[in-house]
Amino acid sequence: MSVSFMFLAAFGLALLAFYVGRAKALAFAKRPAGGAAIGQVHSRAHYHGAFVALLAAVPALLLISAWGLYGEGVVTGHVINSLPADARPATALDRDAFMADVRGLATGEIEEAFDPNAGQAAEVYKSTRATYNGIAASAALALALIGAAWAWTRIRPDFRARTAVERAIMWTLIIASLVAILTTFGIVASLVFESFRFFQKVSPIEFLFGLQWSPQTAIRADQVGSSGAFGAVPLFWGTIFIGAIIAMIVAIPLGLMTAIYLTQYSAPAFRRVAKPVLEILAGVPTVVYGFFAALTVAPAVRDFAVSIGITNASSESALAAGMVMGIMIIPFVSSMADDALTAVPQAMKDGSLAMGATESETIRKVLIPAALPGIVGGVLLAVSRAIGETMIVVMAAGLAANLTANPFSSVTTVTAQIVALLTGDQEFDSAKTLSAFALGLVLFIVTLCLNIYALSVVKRYREAYD
Repeated sequence: MSVSFMFLAAFGLALLAFYVGRAKALAFAKRPAGGAAIGQVHSRAHYHGAFVALLAAVPALLLISAWGLYGEGVVTGHVINSLPADARPATALDRDAFMADVRGLATGEIEEAFDPNAGQAAEVYKSTRATYNGIAASAALALALIGAAWAWTRIRPDFRARTAVERAIMWTLIIASLVAILTTFGIVASLVFESFRFFQKVSPIEFLFGLQWSPQTAIRADQVGSSGAFGAVPLFWGTIFIGAIIAMIVAIPLGLMTAIYLTQYSAPAFRRVAKPVLEILAGVPTVVYGFFAALTVAPAVRDFAVSIGITNASSESALAAGMVMGIMIIPFVSSMADDALTAVPQAMKDGSLAMGATESETIRKVLIPAALPGIVGGVLLAVSRAIGETMIVVMAAGLAANLTANPFSSVTTVTAQIVALLTGDQEFDSAKTLSAFALGLVLFIVTLCLNIYALSVVKRYREAYD
């Protein structure tokens, strides 16, 4: 019996418990128990059913979750202990490799293993896992039945089932919120800790203001922290050049003009079709944009550069990556601008037209200034999305850390370098690898500041036109 089946069985028992508890509670309305009047029943029948279902499901699901997390380790330990002492794996790496073969033999994914003891261990693994899964399933079933039976005995006309169920829902929401908050703190803590280790090896001044990025020069001990090897200015400039300049030059005019047309000029039938189609761009995987940039846009940009006399144009360029990135974030700009323009009171537009202004003058001098805070908020959110993009840059702009303003040259960004630094077998004690965490910390701080500022702008806009 698999863990997935246990979860399904627990939900099935909870559903059955719901109907049993609900059926008992419905009897109060038909035949008041103990002489109680119908008006004295505290909670509706479905709250009583939900209370029984919760007491049946929660203990069982907790046990099944714990077994799902730690059960494989228990089974693995039993299998290893069943081997002769001289045949047991010596290191953790050998143990993982041995158990991978054992699981492969047990599931039929492989027919033969390198270790001759793996065949016998696979039989032990299958029998042990089946036995322990059966014990876990029986224990979960017992907990579900005990919890449901106790909850069923609590059902009375005066029982506050609604209060109990709503309190359980409230604690569930609190725990979910705490998980999100603690995850954020964990991410920040890991970035700060690893960045601190990096700055013990490399000066923060060199990292933040150095003009040369070549971490591969820090392979030997005498080269760690060498001058200019970890200067991240070319990466910061590449991120701004592609994500905040070229991409915005493409996205802001197209997105804003699209929003103006859809809100002010288009027919309602066309808007109902065009707006969802436009927003499909936001759901396209970034790797698809990367393929489009590398196979279509980048060669076209290089051919254009050659046609105007630029002979050293690269097949990987900032312009190609920025253009495709701008297309990708058009829905962010257009949607926010659309909402901002739509939220402007109709009286402002009517008043402008009544004063003799044309449609275009009303848009330029009334609607856009009134909606500007919302438009700016959308642009800032789009910028934070663009500077965190990775796949388009890796596939279309390359990994060369060049400090150049030539859009036809190959440049790189912070996210692309993080991918390059953490790809493959890496030693996490070297400055080269630890620099990825420092780059991630800088990127996190920048995007956090942009998001906070964008949300504050949007908040002021919403307060103005509620």
